[in-house]
Amino acid sequence: MAAGAIVRAMRIALFTILSLALAAASPLAAAPASPPAETARTVTRQGATRILDENAAQRLLNNKGLTLQWIDWDRRGTAIVSRKRGLWTLRGAQTDANGTGKLFLDGKITEIGADYFIFKGKIRITDTPDKGRVCEKDKVWRFAITQNRSYFRLREFEWCDGLTDYVDVYF
Repeated sequence: MAAGAIVRAMRIALFTILSLALAAASPLAAAPASPPAETARTVTRQGATRILDENAAQRLLNNKGLTLQWIDWDRRGTAIVSRKRGLWTLRGAQTDANGTGKLFLDGKITEIGADYFIFKGKIRITDTPDKGRVCEKDKVWRFAITQNRSYFRLREFEWCDGLTDYVDVYF
């Protein structure tokens, strides 16, 4: 190989290396390694719950039960929030004192924000307020805190048969 060809190959290699180094140093080159400051606590692993607000997450984790207004506002059912490998789940139930009316929730919490959480799972209401009533859907639901209340309320009120169902998770 001639000396000129070697020099030219070295220049091309040097130019390529410098171009790659400059591109890597460019602010447009890649996304930041860590999330923005406002979502620093967000879990980004696929399938994990996104935590956008630690206070709301703690409220939900340490909840004080759930209610459906047809059953009872004073005698709450249970709402168990569990965490496993970054995924939060919610399983809850409330049963009427006479044993007929029932509320049941089971699913994943996909996101928790300052005044809301997103629940992907099943909600089932049976035999309340009327015997024989069955409402069940498995989908994505939004619960939110409104008007400085001390609970997260399901934001779909008439999702089944036109009756207004208030499902609340207390903190």
